[in-house]
Amino acid sequence: MKTLVVISTKGGVGKTTTAVNLAALVADAGKRTLLIDLDVQPTLSSYFKLTHEAAGGTFQFIGWNETRLEEIVSHTSIPNLHLIKSNDDQNQLANLLLNAADGRLRLLRLLKAFEAHYDLVVIDTQGARSVTLEMALLASDIALSPVIPELLAAREFRRGTTTLFEEMRTYEFMGITLPKLNIFINRADFISVDARLITKSLQRTFLDDPDVRVLKTPVPGIASYRKAASLSLPAHRLESKKPSGRKAPAALDTMKLLAIEIFPEWKANIQSITAETLASAAVQEE
Repeated sequence: MKTLVVISTKGGVGKTTTAVNLAALVADAGKRTLLIDLDVQPTLSSYFKLTHEAAGGTFQFIGWNETRLEEIVSHTSIPNLHLIKSNDDQNQLANLLLNAADGRLRLLRLLKAFEAHYDLVVIDTQGARSVTLEMALLASDIALSPVIPELLAAREFRRGTTTLFEEMRTYEFMGITLPKLNIFINRADFISVDARLITKSLQRTFLDDPDVRVLKTPVPGIASYRKAASLSLPAHRLESKKPSGRKAPAALDTMKLLAIEIFPEWKANIQSITAETLASAAVQEE
């Protein structure tokens, strides 16, 4: 089982959109996928239509150490895609974890109960540094951070997210290896000079850093991602073919390229997703 955390110490960069679209694409590639919403503003939890809603959520899972799937795991309308919804609107988990002996290591322990049930766990986090973000980072194999193509956002990324990783490296003395940090440009403007300059700047900055990788695939700032969210759909299902006359690729093509960069071992499964297979799946689901 692989565990991926989507992180940023800055809000509004598209973490939740990234988490839901990446998880749904991998689920459509046939991999059993679990989304965990650790944001106290539970946008992810209300993104998909649910075919089964569990009584519990992240509070029972992390606060009560509840790992019975029937109690905490909801099923989305996307086959192979399940969800542990956020139900900690009072942010009680943060205080609980700060005062618990296993605090930041709790999720690492709890996720072992899911290894036989899922191929991938995708964790969405708060857009600010918190104990739950640090806990998710310590429990993950892969970290993914969207950076929007603005100079101030890029500077904040260097200040916030990279500083977080540097400070968290003290856990390596306990035998816990931090995940490699993968960065990609989100909401890219294919015409914007700034987007290209910031991408090149990030690549230069982390060229010799073995723990940071700047991904080659930018996610364009097209309306399809917003429209898909309003319809409770992953963007690749809404836009499987590129509209004529547009420079940016179809959402399906973009998300496939991004997923293959992150999960190269699943390349064949991901490449098997086409407009035709999605149309066939939609008919079967109706």
